Amino acid sequence: MKFFVVLLALAFAAPALGRTMDRCSLAREMSAMGVPRDQLSKWTCIAEHESSFRTGVVGPTNYNGSNDYGIFQINNYYWCQPANGRFSYNECALSCNALLTDDITNSVRCAQKIQRQQGWSAWSTWHFCDGALPSINDCF
Repeated sequence: MKFFVVLLALAFAAPALGRTMDRCSLAREMSAMGVPRDQLSKWTCIAEHESSFRTGVVGPTNYNGSNDYGIFQINNYYWCQPANGRFSYNECALSCNALLTDDITNSVRCAQKIQRQQGWSAWSTWHFCDGALPSINDCF
């Protein structure tokens, strides 16, 4: 019986593990989604500093009780609906769990919306990425 309970717990935890990308795999996937190539160095820098390129990351609780989700650490108070039903503006009109999957489409589209509305400085780690960045040309 204990084995079954452990197996069941692992089955529920597995989707939250996500995958770990690298700079080039993220740049290639985002490029395939139509993200302009001149933005890819910035996006890969943000993902590196926000989540270490991991898609399944839920950040620690912020001062206001919110959490950040996925490869770009998107906040659940403003951008996605948390599973616990807590209030959210849900500007990206999606579940926060949709930001934790191996398919990064929802994360990319929501991050682009954030960037269009608030600029690059919406990410607290932007100070690491605001300047000369390594080229992503070697990824293609």
